[in-house]
Amino acid sequence: MQQQYQPMQQPQFTQQPGTQSGGPVIPGMLPVEESYIENILRLNKGKLVTIYATFEGNKEWNAKIFKGIIEAAGRDHVIISDPQTGLRYLIPMVYLDYATFDEEIEYEYPYATGPVNLASYPPR
Repeated sequence: MQQQYQPMQQPQFTQQPGTQSGGPVIPGMLPVEESYIENILRLNKGKLVTIYATFEGNKEWNAKIFKGIIEAAGRDHVIISDPQTGLRYLIPMVYLDYATFDEEIEYEYPYATGPVNLASYPPR
């Protein structure tokens, strides 16, 4: 008896408007394809953050801690300002190891319906 080949069926996901690819959508949470670090930092604009960064190959210091208020975040960088000195830091994301907050992290869209352009998300 010869078995017939049956191609495997791929799971189907619904595509959320304004997103690049389909994926599971959990109400109130960032879609998987939009939960990038820069988007999470953007949602927390105005909050105090501590950023831990590693600069491989640097002979003077290879790790540094930055503490400041999130002013902006882009695909490859974050800008924070030190509230004590007013000094601003532009930190490339490639060096960011992790970030900590002393308060709850905002991770939900401000509106539950429709696509949100996080690049134009207004400050708090």
